[in-house]
Amino acid sequence: MRTIRNGLVLALGITMTALGATACGSGGDSSTPPAAGPNEHVDLTLATFTEFGYEALIPEYERLHPNIKITHRKTGQGGPYHEDLVTKLAAGSGLADVTALEEGHLSDFLDKGSKFNDLSKIGPADASPDRWLSWKYDAAKTKDGKLIGYGTDIGPLAMCYRKDMFQAAGLPTDPEAVKPLFATWDSYFQAGADFAAKTKKAWFDSAAQNFNAMVNQLPQGYIGTDDKLAVESNQGIKDAWTKVTDAVAKGESAKLTAFSNEWNTGFKQGAFATKVCPAWMLGVIKEQAGPENAGKWAVTAAFPGGGGNWGGSYLTVPTQSKHPKEAAELAAWLTAPEQQIKAFQAKGTFPSQVKALTDPALLSKTDDYFGGTKVGELFAEQAKKVQKPQYKGPGDGQIQENASSPALQAVEQGKSAADGWNQMVDAAKKITR
Repeated sequence: MRTIRNGLVLALGITMTALGATACGSGGDSSTPPAAGPNEHVDLTLATFTEFGYEALIPEYERLHPNIKITHRKTGQGGPYHEDLVTKLAAGSGLADVTALEEGHLSDFLDKGSKFNDLSKIGPADASPDRWLSWKYDAAKTKDGKLIGYGTDIGPLAMCYRKDMFQAAGLPTDPEAVKPLFATWDSYFQAGADFAAKTKKAWFDSAAQNFNAMVNQLPQGYIGTDDKLAVESNQGIKDAWTKVTDAVAKGESAKLTAFSNEWNTGFKQGAFATKVCPAWMLGVIKEQAGPENAGKWAVTAAFPGGGGNWGGSYLTVPTQSKHPKEAAELAAWLTAPEQQIKAFQAKGTFPSQVKALTDPALLSKTDDYFGGTKVGELFAEQAKKVQKPQYKGPGDGQIQENASSPALQAVEQGKSAADGWNQMVDAAKKITR
């Protein structure tokens, strides 16, 4: 499910271990095995976690390539999957020929480029950079320009809200009319302060959810381009912290931990009025709010501060593969726009390919739960608002999971904003030392 795939990967817990001195950040494998002959039988393995929508695509590829047999290793949870990936990467064996990697973990592998094939060199010509949104493609490059992954899906950000709660508070409810409320983070939190004061109800679900979205919009995150901790020196992070904790003090947060049982129940009970909403979140809302709340939730093509992304994955070809060329061709085919549209239709994985974003099958997709909104067109519009990838150095995802989120939860439970900030900084230093 998308909830696990793009939301719980970090929430499930990440314990990344050092890969040793051999895991350098550049270079390639000079002993790349030669490609198989046109009629030579090739066994390939494909490893994914949760739902990528490839079940029908695998036999289709085998029909098109009779000499290739694909074994699909599908793992149910993203957290254990990536922990196992780290172990096998360090061991030098055991990885699949095509190995999926979630974007939340990407920063922990980009400095280990020698462990992956450069797809810009061994991949087919049609897998050129212009296939993907530029920010999606560029995010998978190492510092020296090596491409370690082909982009699969993305999670462009919009805002979801409860129309009935807006109406009760005297706020507009039409998706176009509410856009000014979500124009900037200042307008968003000001609207939330007014809403909380008037209704005594929460404006958003979790301080950490909004803070993470705000930090992800910055040019660089918790780690600087020198791969050193930048929490204290990054003014954007400090400003985001101040705005979010001020909102908590004004009663805007429901103080829920994302993906907890209480958070799940909060959707059904109307515990909060707005939600940071990547494309895959629509499925979460429908599942957790239930059929009795159909039509109460709406989504609008607006997000504070412009565009943003939360979620998505890549297909890599580790240097462990004995058939890197054939593996790269499979990865390229699976991430072609035609196949990603089929994956979207099968599992709702929102495509990252430029051509796919103009496909009628995507643009015509509507969702009755959200009032018949053309959600395909809406999120395609939001995807184009993301300008460039944020630089995320090693440990970035761990800081989000194990430093900033717990610190914000502590503030929600009564700790001062200043003490919460110190808690986050101290925890981040322990992660990166």
